[in-house]
Amino acid sequence: MAIVKSPLRSPVGWIFLLATTVFFGCNAVQKPNVVFILVDDLGWSDLGCYGSTFYDTPHLDRLAEHSIRFTNAYAASPVCSPTRAAILTGRNPVRVGITDWIPGNSESGQNNSILTTPEDLHNMPLEEVTMAEIFRDQGYKTFFAGKWHLGESEEYWPLSQGFEINQGGNHKGSPTFPGGKGYYAPYGNPCLSEGPEGEYLTDRLTDESIRFIESAGENPFFLYLSFYTVHSPIQGCINYDDLYLEKQRLLPDSGRMEVRNEHDGITRINQSDPKYASMVHSMDVNVGRLLNTLKKSGITENTIVVFTSDNGGLSTTRRAGPTSVVPLRAGKGWCYEGGIRVPLIIRYPGMKRPGHTSDQPVISMDLFPTLMDLAGMEVEPERWLDGRSLVPYCGEPEKVDDRILVWHYPHYHGSTWRPGSALRNNQWKLVEFYEDQTVELYDLSIDLSEQHNLSDVYPGLADSLRHQLHQRLDDMGADYPIRREN
Repeated sequence: MAIVKSPLRSPVGWIFLLATTVFFGCNAVQKPNVVFILVDDLGWSDLGCYGSTFYDTPHLDRLAEHSIRFTNAYAASPVCSPTRAAILTGRNPVRVGITDWIPGNSESGQNNSILTTPEDLHNMPLEEVTMAEIFRDQGYKTFFAGKWHLGESEEYWPLSQGFEINQGGNHKGSPTFPGGKGYYAPYGNPCLSEGPEGEYLTDRLTDESIRFIESAGENPFFLYLSFYTVHSPIQGCINYDDLYLEKQRLLPDSGRMEVRNEHDGITRINQSDPKYASMVHSMDVNVGRLLNTLKKSGITENTIVVFTSDNGGLSTTRRAGPTSVVPLRAGKGWCYEGGIRVPLIIRYPGMKRPGHTSDQPVISMDLFPTLMDLAGMEVEPERWLDGRSLVPYCGEPEKVDDRILVWHYPHYHGSTWRPGSALRNNQWKLVEFYEDQTVELYDLSIDLSEQHNLSDVYPGLADSLRHQLHQRLDDMGADYPIRREN
């Protein structure tokens, strides 16, 4: 896996290494540390800096003030495992062979299902080159904590994918293990030693991450903190539950859940769940603890920080979810904006325009080349097929280039989504459903909520975008659902 070609890929890499040479001395050039924070099911509007008024996230809001915040950032998939594979490999989930959460839902579990959906890989192939492997091979200490969900078999877990330490990562997509209590110890997690009775999992994963940073010494490190929160079960942190029960009480109608219909499902359209809010608050506090550790260790100015989510917030189910991502439509599991648009915050040493926002459409696969760029490393050209470095947009936040993005979710999902795909071409968004072969067309520049289907108004444009969608999917070798025979 010796795929690194040059320690100096871009002008940013040269500038960074020159600056660190001056700062640390000619004989002690420092490679940048990397802290990658991935939250599970965090919605686009679940942070204060993204518009939430019910969830308090002061530490992340403050991080955003010293970073670039992307307003048009997308997950590679509306569900977790495909996005996680895309982040680590820089490749579209279709190319990796994981387009559903592992092991996924059988179509037989859906009402009135008429399609047989594609078979999906249940383990991320070891042949895939992960960013952890690249950092490890370049002398970094690599550490993973939290949710993995990229392999049913142990030989596909973090220790086989470039990470030297694994705290909690395994086959499960939620913290519900036999004999465990979910987010509270005892956990029952086979990859995490038990904590004291009542310990909160989000605290524990951060504790392990802090210990790793403090033990790293002079070695550069790649830390990947993949919180299980805010995935179900919705178990608030006892330290903050009362705070949000009081906030809920002060809301109109005491925060009674408001909903609207979404195809066969129901979407929550207001944020008022105190337990969910408590989970978000705990996550924010722990991000603050982690950032404070960097500061106390004197390495903030030599550390890249990335914060994002693996898919949209859980707002749409048969009974409505615990959060709302309004003004976006639907939520996790859907290829509407609510299921795929996510927060993304990036901070790195020597930033020219911290505190700004970028409207450039970006996607999970971009994070791989971005980190390689910032670290001054280059990989084989085929690794850049599906992503692009975001460093130019961090340096010039007002810069917006043409972009075509695709999502392929040819599976049924418990959110009531039915098999389909989507494409965004600049401001135009096309959503296709395979059961009835219908398409919907939206102009996101004036209809962020995707309420006005323009496919009948611009049929030629809809056909063209549909052709683009399938051309790109076919080029990647996508599999499609097929109609059942009666």
